[in-house]
Amino acid sequence: MKTRTVPALVAAATSVAVLAACSGGTKAGSGGGSGGSGGSKTLTLASVDQGSIEDVVKAFEKANPGVKVRYTTSGADQYQQQIRTQLSSGTAPDVMSVWPGNGNPGATYVLAKPGYLLDLSDQPWAAKLPDAIKTVAQYEGKTYNAIFGQNGIGAVYNQQAMAKAGLTPPDTWTELLAFCRAAKAKGTPAFALGNQDNWVTQLVLYALVATTVYGDDRDFDKKMQAGQATFAKSPWTTALDKYLTMEKTGCFQKNPLGTNYEASQQLAATGKTLGIVQGNWVIALLKQKNPKATFTLKALPATDTPSETIIPAAAGAGYGVNAKAKNKELALKFVNFVMSPEGMNMFVKKQGGLPSLPDTGFAADPSLAELSKFIKTDRTVPFMDQLWPNAKVQQTMLSGLQEIFSGQSTPEKVLDEMDADYKAGS
Repeated sequence: MKTRTVPALVAAATSVAVLAACSGGTKAGSGGGSGGSGGSKTLTLASVDQGSIEDVVKAFEKANPGVKVRYTTSGADQYQQQIRTQLSSGTAPDVMSVWPGNGNPGATYVLAKPGYLLDLSDQPWAAKLPDAIKTVAQYEGKTYNAIFGQNGIGAVYNQQAMAKAGLTPPDTWTELLAFCRAAKAKGTPAFALGNQDNWVTQLVLYALVATTVYGDDRDFDKKMQAGQATFAKSPWTTALDKYLTMEKTGCFQKNPLGTNYEASQQLAATGKTLGIVQGNWVIALLKQKNPKATFTLKALPATDTPSETIIPAAAGAGYGVNAKAKNKELALKFVNFVMSPEGMNMFVKKQGGLPSLPDTGFAADPSLAELSKFIKTDRTVPFMDQLWPNAKVQQTMLSGLQEIFSGQSTPEKVLDEMDADYKAGS
């Protein structure tokens, strides 16, 4: 996967990313000024956490009088293109969004391997990370990523729109298709889909892959790594077929390829669709667009046995420190604030997520009750791209999904191309 990974999509998710990521548009942030006068200090920051980083920056500045944070926010696609260029040219900010694992150009492995990131292993929170998160925050046993939250990918419903349509969230695959047909008949498509932004294309697929691939085989990733399994000859084909079945059934608004992430949020927030398949990070953005609405994340079913359903849920994007940061001390202070109970709880509350560390005293938003339950009962799998050997696999998948939606490619071709990139290794 946001992203990216997802985002990972979720995943993620969000990558997303799958990838876990946020909406496009670079935005000049708080502060400004050059720093230096009156003993003030300036931190530079690049973030994909649009809609949530703003409050964290304000709280950090308040806790550190005289400090100013100059920050920009941008979407995952734009950010991932820029950050590698900035790092290699020495123009990168002090602190930057970094995805877990190895799934995209802004991921931990990809940025830590060439030495772009500062080793954070000796920071007070690093040893406390749960194993599942620690493994994707590290490269060769050292921690480089301050991962503050866990994210999940699922169907986020606009409860007021659902009530108006007289429909309820489906629990099975058969019910899902019937739900889509009923929603379409009422003139309100079930889900907004912003496939113009290519990272978004993976999220529905990841939500379906979680159950179809990992429901029967939790060791699928290990088999892939050992060369005992492939995308093209696995239930990935089933999941991709179900994705296209959803499209043919009318589960999405017209022209997903002509709809970007921002526009898809608007559709779901205002009840033009009944919901959106996204990472939980979208909830904060939907609430901004429609403060009076209530949004709930539910699992997206892929079989007719509800007990088999699994949600993609994994470490979300965190923050890394530039190894050549101009203000290293302040950068570490900011990252440690993000990982403090105050910073972490503020972040995940605003994003509609869950904290990565236990014992922060966080009360989960009611919209995440189902995600919390799935995490606690071990009915989750990491965003798929976080465990892939290189970033190319995800990029091939994202562009391939856009080509499938435009009729320029086929599922078989895309999965074969993903296999070829996977076998190329790191």
